[in-house]
Amino acid sequence: MNATVGKTALGAMAVTLSFVLMLPTALDWFVYALPFLAGFLTMFCVIELGKSWAFGAYATTALLSVLFLPNKEAAVMYAAFFGYYPIIKALLEGSRIPRAVEYIAKFAVFNAAMITSYFLLTKLLGLSFNAMMGIAGDAAWAKYAVPIFLGIGNVFFLIMDIGMTLNATVYLHRLQPKLHKMMRFKP
Repeated sequence: MNATVGKTALGAMAVTLSFVLMLPTALDWFVYALPFLAGFLTMFCVIELGKSWAFGAYATTALLSVLFLPNKEAAVMYAAFFGYYPIIKALLEGSRIPRAVEYIAKFAVFNAAMITSYFLLTKLLGLSFNAMMGIAGDAAWAKYAVPIFLGIGNVFFLIMDIGMTLNATVYLHRLQPKLHKMMRFKP
């Protein structure tokens, strides 16, 4: 099989799985979890196909999500961060910058993406931040909600980044050799 055809097929499968994984975001419980999980498929594309093919898979999934998902918050979260972060992660970790600078850059990307996405959701789509977060409008701490949730988000981002590294390591060392042998796959 031609390498381009194989990469196209694998990329199409990742896009399809990512979009299908995003469909249950119509249920409010999955607004953040499913875009996060769909991002792991981008990580798979980075490993198997390279960054440019992974970006194509991300862009296609993001476009389909924005156009067809009923929950625009989930679509924006995928498009604004979770979908492309594995590509950014691979670029930063593949560079020769010091580890501290790498993490500063990662946190800067995360915070810029979260602030931008909530600006888009509240100003352009007219969603209420308090309603999205389940905060009663008269809650005494509501005025501190944005920094509180951004702080909590940074903790979860760090856990996500470490988890993504561990999952990539397990995939590369345990699963990938078996899958390649089983499928006779040569990317």
